[in-house]
Amino acid sequence: MRFQGLIPALRIFALPLRSHSARALQRPPLPIPSATVLKAGPTIPFLGALFGSSAKTDSQSNNMSYPDQRSDDAWQAVLSPEQFKILRQKGTERPFTGEYDAHYPSQGVYNCAGCDAPLYKATHKFKSGCGWPAYFDSIPGAVTRHTDRSFGMERTEIVCSNCGGHLGHVFKGEGYPTPTDERHCVNSVSLRFKEDEGQGK
Repeated sequence: MRFQGLIPALRIFALPLRSHSARALQRPPLPIPSATVLKAGPTIPFLGALFGSSAKTDSQSNNMSYPDQRSDDAWQAVLSPEQFKILRQKGTERPFTGEYDAHYPSQGVYNCAGCDAPLYKATHKFKSGCGWPAYFDSIPGAVTRHTDRSFGMERTEIVCSNCGGHLGHVFKGEGYPTPTDERHCVNSVSLRFKEDEGQGK
């Protein structure tokens, strides 16, 4: 048949293709650049929370106008390193270590450790067991609230209305038997207690 002559020719043509394919299979795979792997990988939510910054909160609170407008250099001159870290850089003290965590006077006022503005009365304080001083309310107008979207969550930051110093966060609806059902979770370092109730007007 006239097709019989084509069979040897096809075999000869297919031979180099098979040899090339075999060499390609034996060749080790090329390494994938790490940048490509990271780009193609899935998003891991907890990494955003772990390395998230409080830039949005800082921007919002720093754009506010407070009566006390001291510069960072001026604050560093009057605050301890720990006070500066918490009040001006929005740090947090370790739980159950603060001076006022288990402090329950019958009267007095808690002032801002930075500018000495009165913030909370002793009668606002309650036992929450959270590891930080807890207050169900503040002196009217003494505390300003900001939305804090750092660390992949949304919370309400509280700052001193006079100087913008970071106090902590406020939480609502936790079920504490208080008049407001709110918990102002405040760093002890941000506070200075004075026994004179008259300073809390």
